Amino acid sequence: MNERIRIEELRSRIVGADEAASWIEDGMTLGLSGFTRAGDAKAVPMSLVERAKTESFKVNIFTGASLGFDLDKMMAEAGIIHKRLPFQADPVMRKEINDGQLFFVDQHLSHTAESIRSGVLGPIDYAIVEAVAITEDGLIIPATSVGNSSIFVEKAENVIVELNTAQPAELEGLHDIYSPNDQGRRGPIMLTSVDERIGDIGIRVDPAKVKGIVLTNAQDSPSTIVPPDAETAQMANHLITFFREEVKAGRLTNELAPLQSGIGSIANAVMHGLIDSEFENLEVYSEVLQDAVFDLFDHGKIRFASGCSITLSEEKMTDIYSNLAKYRDKLVLRPQEISNHPELIRRLGLLSINTALEVDIYGNVNSTHVSGTKMMNGIGGSGDFARNCRTAIFVTKSTAKNGAISSIVPFASHVDHTEHDVDIIVTEQGFADLRGLAPRERALVIIENCAHPAYIDQLRSYYEEALTRGGQTPHILEKALSWHTRLAETGTMREEQPVSLS
Repeated sequence: MNERIRIEELRSRIVGADEAASWIEDGMTLGLSGFTRAGDAKAVPMSLVERAKTESFKVNIFTGASLGFDLDKMMAEAGIIHKRLPFQADPVMRKEINDGQLFFVDQHLSHTAESIRSGVLGPIDYAIVEAVAITEDGLIIPATSVGNSSIFVEKAENVIVELNTAQPAELEGLHDIYSPNDQGRRGPIMLTSVDERIGDIGIRVDPAKVKGIVLTNAQDSPSTIVPPDAETAQMANHLITFFREEVKAGRLTNELAPLQSGIGSIANAVMHGLIDSEFENLEVYSEVLQDAVFDLFDHGKIRFASGCSITLSEEKMTDIYSNLAKYRDKLVLRPQEISNHPELIRRLGLLSINTALEVDIYGNVNSTHVSGTKMMNGIGGSGDFARNCRTAIFVTKSTAKNGAISSIVPFASHVDHTEHDVDIIVTEQGFADLRGLAPRERALVIIENCAHPAYIDQLRSYYEEALTRGGQTPHILEKALSWHTRLAETGTMREEQPVSLS
């Protein structure tokens, strides 16, 4: 412990998880470390769930993004959450949100720290953050994610550190913790390349704020991504074709531009497709560094990767963390307000790849709500990147639920990214380059290149009728959401029962 806790006075503050959890009172707001199942506080939240079996209380839970170890599920089932933000990805919590059992604030991931810094979200009573060490000069060394941990520690009344000895001590030195000044009093963020460092290797904390240290020994939950399939391989091929056209036009070179890829199986699989391409010496400036990033490292494709968390499958986690020295000089982990900061995204000129639930014929993208009302996971960082990047790319399979749902629809049932922020749509059918196109041009390109053949005639029919109504963006308002209504009533968006789509 002397190597892990290098401030002598703090060694006397080691407590059990149950004792630390007993300090949490009804109505408090907790800032938990964790970003997409990586580096999350584990023991104290679990103790809170146990405590709820004999005591009724509710707390607000703020995180970086989704949590591992089924923590969101268990906290939702225990009924201890009053409000949750800014992102989650658990089916049980999702149902509780959609049933109105708890409040969920779906927030751009770069905005949470600003809201805390300005006091909009109220005080943080306890920051509970996972770490691998506390240095002699008062730096908390995060584990496999930074997320919002730095702003939680900075603004919280009290700090509980979960010191996880299962996480590799070699993580020390991997982080770059930078916190902007208050809005209106800050200068430029002086990051001009993906591999630069501008901050500390850990989160600076006043030792007096550290109320307790809980010792843990548990690896992160493995990611839930699934391997690439035939359709995602087709999507990757279409994306690579687009990149080749950009190189041919002189807008990119074979080193492309810094890449950002959203969380999830589809985005990971599309990135994976770059392994067999001619593109090399690549850079990544993203939130989550998933399996594909390390596969690209191992194939000599990536030069450097900057992220907010490392989220890996079980097999990949074992391999990477037992050979971390191999990657240390090629990686950096930053707070999510820096990984997702509009100033930096615009300056670095990212190529951003994110996942859509549905896209309408004019390029509006729904990332969050099934059939317009039911929350899926949240907008995450996709809005941070789409609005500010060099090229905003959204990927989705053209159908879902065995063809009952078309991902290309007349009118998106919920709009997270307006047509103004969307440049490229990619499905397994092809890609639509929407840059410089008016709405009527966009509709034709999306229908012909991205829709599944089983739905193309239906989309054409809608659009042709809409043209008779006129307008800059032609619609038949009484039919614009009829596909979603039909799905609710009949179980399919097809006007007649579909034949096999195989």
